[in-house]
Amino acid sequence: MSGNIPRKAAVAASVAVLAVGVAACGGSSTSSNAGGAGSTNAANSTKLPTVTLMVGGIDKQIYLPYQLAQGLGYYKKYGVNVKLSTEQNGGVGAEDAVASGQVDMAGAWYVHTIEFQDSGKDVIDVVQLSGAPGEREMCATGSGVTAAAQWKGKSVGVTDLGSGTDDLTRYLAAQAHLTTKQFSRVGVGAGSTFVAAIQHHKIVCGMTSQPTVIALEKQHAAYSAIDLASTSGAEKALGGTYPAAGVLARADWVASHKDTVQKVVDALVATMHYIATHSASDIADHMPPTFVSNGVVTRADYITALTQDKGQFLPDGLMPANGPQTVLTTLKFVGKLKHPDSIDLSKTYTNEFATQANSVVGSS
Repeated sequence: MSGNIPRKAAVAASVAVLAVGVAACGGSSTSSNAGGAGSTNAANSTKLPTVTLMVGGIDKQIYLPYQLAQGLGYYKKYGVNVKLSTEQNGGVGAEDAVASGQVDMAGAWYVHTIEFQDSGKDVIDVVQLSGAPGEREMCATGSGVTAAAQWKGKSVGVTDLGSGTDDLTRYLAAQAHLTTKQFSRVGVGAGSTFVAAIQHHKIVCGMTSQPTVIALEKQHAAYSAIDLASTSGAEKALGGTYPAAGVLARADWVASHKDTVQKVVDALVATMHYIATHSASDIADHMPPTFVSNGVVTRADYITALTQDKGQFLPDGLMPANGPQTVLTTLKFVGKLKHPDSIDLSKTYTNEFATQANSVVGSS
């Protein structure tokens, strides 16, 4: 999806800011016992364990914690050097990159851990950052569409066919008793490409996230018809909390790099605490300027959008109790799994690192 959910959607001006770690695709991590105490390591980054982490669209607000942690200096503070990168249009998805060993970790959707298990791969979620997809079904102004049942005979946009937005779109349609033969799904990306698809009537509705949502609303080109950007919205539309953005890694790599994984999770849980206790403006101050203001949105738009949808982020990095089951139900409903009754959800995620991180962050 990237599969994630939103896949390979980059706002036009975003790629240039990836000096953050564009070379991340290399899986060049050190062993779990590399480096010493966090305070000592922070003084000399060359002594820190290095982790490569690819994000499924690093400029998207649904994925902002990974970059925010960098901007706040939390990775170094908690004793790890994280090299960030983002998946590119037409390139390998973040979740596939981690499964194949191209990177150590992926900033991607939890749903991929279930899909990987179904195909015989052992990838787990080590910290959960959001409890909702962070997406909204945006429908063209004047279309009058307010529910999936009205998609019949129409073209509906998703990030990519086979992506997380595609899965959710199919699920919403199925709940409305629509088959995939009764409407068309079109891959339109996000950012400027999504906006253009709405403006040029290529699609009547489409699933996207911030800041694309606020850009459409500002131009009066579309409105939010279905809310999957908040926990309450996801529960209403999907029947339960839907964990989305998290950190995925191969189970064997996690087992052999536990100390390093803990440092990464410490940094991200500290970031989630920061998000929960600070304003959207404060958060924007620590993000790359081109993420916050570009050809799609202004800084004011970015802050408005984040204020609107900040509730999707979890304050503690812990997996919501019923979240995995909601995701599995969705996958079963759309027929995405080959062996749906063989899935062991307990092997798709762990709260071990987030639980420890909360005690570390709370005492620091």
